[in-house]
Amino acid sequence: MNDINTKLTEIFQEVFGDKTLVINDEMTAAEVADWDSITHISLIFSCEQAFNIKFTLAEIAELKNVGELKQIIAAKQN
Repeated sequence: MNDINTKLTEIFQEVFGDKTLVINDEMTAAEVADWDSITHISLIFSCEQAFNIKFTLAEIAELKNVGELKQIIAAKQN
């Protein structure tokens, strides 16, 4: 899961244009400046590309925080 966290941090930093952004499992969209519906789509797309996975619409709609995103990524990689 450490590799996922490292790669996910890089994705967040790139999508949000903030190289100092540090993610944690409890982080939500409300805590990140400029995290709106457009950046959410970009974030999901970037994750799909970086991890070579596809999310379902249900998975995207039900995401509550970064920790859940990491769990879904880990499950899809196995």
